[in-house]
Amino acid sequence: MSCAARILTSSIARSSTLQFAPKRVATSLRYRGKSTLDASEVKKATATATGEASTASSAAKPATDASSDSVPIGKTVAAMTLAITTVMGVAAVAEVATSQSVPTFDPKKERFDQSSFIGRFSKMILACDPFLMTYSDETARAYKEMVDDYENLLKNLPNGVTEQEMSRKLWEAQRISSAALHPDTGDTIPLPFRMSGYVPFNGPICVSMVASTSTQALLFWSWVNQSQNALVNYYNRNASSEMTNETLAMSYTAAVGSALAVAFGLGTFITKRYSPEKAKSLMKFVAFPSAVVASSLNCYVVRSPEIDTGVPLVDGDGNDVLPNETSNIAAERGVISTTMSRAVLQAPVYFLPPVVMSALPPLRNAIARNPMLSVPITTYLVLVCFGIGLPASVAIFPQMGEIKVDEAEERYQNLLDKNGKPHSVLYYNKGL
Repeated sequence: MSCAARILTSSIARSSTLQFAPKRVATSLRYRGKSTLDASEVKKATATATGEASTASSAAKPATDASSDSVPIGKTVAAMTLAITTVMGVAAVAEVATSQSVPTFDPKKERFDQSSFIGRFSKMILACDPFLMTYSDETARAYKEMVDDYENLLKNLPNGVTEQEMSRKLWEAQRISSAALHPDTGDTIPLPFRMSGYVPFNGPICVSMVASTSTQALLFWSWVNQSQNALVNYYNRNASSEMTNETLAMSYTAAVGSALAVAFGLGTFITKRYSPEKAKSLMKFVAFPSAVVASSLNCYVVRSPEIDTGVPLVDGDGNDVLPNETSNIAAERGVISTTMSRAVLQAPVYFLPPVVMSALPPLRNAIARNPMLSVPITTYLVLVCFGIGLPASVAIFPQMGEIKVDEAEERYQNLLDKNGKPHSVLYYNKGL
């Protein structure tokens, strides 16, 4: 390269570095009528231009940060739709996979073996299937009439239809009708408060709790979450039980109060203890303990009256061993074990997604390259963990508890079974 070319190249490089500085220097020199460069003036002009460029860069940075913190609505909705579709797909697979082993339909019995994890999971995943919301109220009531007429349908099978095929149709009819209609009153349950509506309606609330990066946001979404849960409890309550509106109000107050107290306490501690960046990443884990405490208190307040009234004890065939008698000892065990199980039930929804996002390098790297993917990925993981993980967590705990006869009240200790032998173990419905 020639000497002139090197000088020209060097001048261009300095020009791109100083940006507006050369123009300012030239203008200053022409004004003063100087023909040579004054080093102090060049330095002053360069500092001015550099300062302006730095100011412009600083002004642009908040805009960039705001862009990275904004929520990509389109991608988030797509992630939500994909997650709901995933849950519906798992429910469809569970139904089809067990279609060849359905028992003869009986509305008083279960389609799936509730003594096994697979049976309990299949029952719950089908009950929480979002596809059930696509059936109209008229369709649900038509299926209810079909269930009520089950004896006639099983006795007078249409040509080409086997008893097993009819039983499968009746089990599905019961699933569809019970998802939309209250079992005691027959009233239609609003969509947001059905079990099948949990994923599409409560799921986004859980996403907002996990994605909250400030104490104020977490407090708001915790309140919304517990309010939605209270309405689910209200619309799905046992209408024949003694649960009053006062009990429901007390349950709601305890759940909301505890959730907000835990969220506020942990949120305040994190924001004061850690740097803003570290606190922002830790806030997504606060939703888990706040939900555990709220859900456990909610369960205990609602179920605690059972300790005073007691629960019936049955034998291995489900027959009441002492009609019109109840066990307070079994009721207390059922309430305590169910309350403690609520901690496990919250884990798939509030704890697992943040752990997965932090532990899997592909997800972590994808979010690092494109921070706007954080919300869509969080949305998908939370909804899938909610729709599949929650039924799996419920399935861990059998609905029927057992108690040794010598640990129950004295009146249960000398009863004989159908073979004339003393009972050693009795069972009770401890709930979910």
